[in-house]
Amino acid sequence: MTEEAAPLPTATWYARPAARAWTCPPVCAEVRHFHASLPHYAPTPLVEVPSIAAELGVGRVFVKDESRRLGLPAFKALGATWAVHRTLAERTARGASGQVTLVTATDGNHGRAVARTARLLGRRAHVFVPQGVHPSAAAAIAAEHAEVTQVTGAYDEAVRLAAEAAAAPDAVLVQDTAWPGYEQIPAWIVEGYSTLCAEIDEQLGAGGIVAGPDLVAVPVGVGSLAQAVVTHYRSRPSGRATALLSVEPEAAACVLRSLSLGEAVSVTTGETTMAGLNCGTPSSIAWPHLKNGLDAAVLVADADSARAAGDLAALGLSSGPCGAAALAGVRTALTGPGADARRTALGLGPDPVAVLLNTEGAAANPHSTDEH
Repeated sequence: MTEEAAPLPTATWYARPAARAWTCPPVCAEVRHFHASLPHYAPTPLVEVPSIAAELGVGRVFVKDESRRLGLPAFKALGATWAVHRTLAERTARGASGQVTLVTATDGNHGRAVARTARLLGRRAHVFVPQGVHPSAAAAIAAEHAEVTQVTGAYDEAVRLAAEAAAAPDAVLVQDTAWPGYEQIPAWIVEGYSTLCAEIDEQLGAGGIVAGPDLVAVPVGVGSLAQAVVTHYRSRPSGRATALLSVEPEAAACVLRSLSLGEAVSVTTGETTMAGLNCGTPSSIAWPHLKNGLDAAVLVADADSARAAGDLAALGLSSGPCGAAALAGVRTALTGPGADARRTALGLGPDPVAVLLNTEGAAANPHSTDEH
């Protein structure tokens, strides 16, 4: 994490075609088996949307619909459940006993997932919520019996305060971003997200697309989900060399700015309806994967995300601003002036298969209903 925040980028697009040649080790299979053992686990839908494929000029488009995941309206429960499971198992192995409070900071979805997991396990949760998170999102966290602390600052400040609180006896920080000295639990959270990618493989394969997608678009905050996506597709022994596109709000472009500079930097964030993506610093463990494994990064405006959410709703898909960012980003990349060059940078042929990660439903982020 840098000491001084860099200015937001003026460019809205970054590409690195060499990323498709980069490789990394895969995630252990135990993660998927753990999630499959949970009482309410079921793969989330992968929905084909031919009208969007026609609009984008591609072969097929699928939306991975995370609007209902383990009883919550976002994908975050995958990371929270696995990380809390591993954390408590490690404490037991060390002989730690007694009550423990799970502490975290959140823009909404992660904190609610940690709070829900804590409640189901009979544990306490303390969640720090930064400025800009809708009161209904904070109320949903409190409804999980968590202690909620409102922070008069941005996401990075909420993370700092959560880390301080977790230094208390019988408390543990379950944070979905990492920094030097705090990396193990965020790594478990990233591992948890891998189940989403494994489901996509199985669902595409069941439909006859055994080689995998040509393009995956992933909304990005600190980059933990993107790290999971990069790990999955860059560890595949064979099949298509999938192009990976990150999508960020114009007001919080820490990953695109970092990619442009070649080093992880912090940016001063502004206001955005994409609250879950309003992050100023890439995760330290995500950064090497993002730097080496992302093909491209694109920025989108709040209005574009709102339009995308409305279009997905018209197709029967519930999406908040963060989830709809994937569609907004692909639209920006594949249409309009310069689209041919951007398609070339992504290595796309005449009829590519694209997967959009709809990371949250409308219920996860009340701003989505405010905007439509």
